[in-house]
Amino acid sequence: MIFPKVSSQSPALYDADYLLWVEQTAAQLKSQDFSQLDLENLIEEVESLGRSEKHAIASYLTRLCEHLLKIQYWEAERANCFRGWDLEITNFRLEIQEQLEASPSLKSYLKDHFLKQYSNGRKIFLKTSNLKADLIPEAPDFTLEQALDEDWLPWRPE
Repeated sequence: MIFPKVSSQSPALYDADYLLWVEQTAAQLKSQDFSQLDLENLIEEVESLGRSEKHAIASYLTRLCEHLLKIQYWEAERANCFRGWDLEITNFRLEIQEQLEASPSLKSYLKDHFLKQYSNGRKIFLKTSNLKADLIPEAPDFTLEQALDEDWLPWRPE
């Protein structure tokens, strides 16, 4: 296969007017005009799409863990904040589900990064709650499957 040359004008356009560069690149791809493609920036953009997806789902999982910890351990605020925390948990679960439907391969990424995102959520929770770190387990006492289960919460009002 012959690879097209990188256009000397496209990299300048990429830096000068990103949206115009995207539109021009899409038009070149649609018309199969590969000779003028800015391959260097196009490859970088495609690679960044995958990183963005991973970053987004990791962020949702971190926030989900944070809010599960709030419900489970922040007794002093639970009565006043439960509804809001429960709503946030639902939002994060829906966002994660949307990401997984669009990119099912992210499920293995979630499994591989669950402990890290739990740890990040724990750090945020501890900073927010001002509770003592030794009261909150360093390893999750819930599974990824439970965290993603729309019917599961670590605590429910009676």
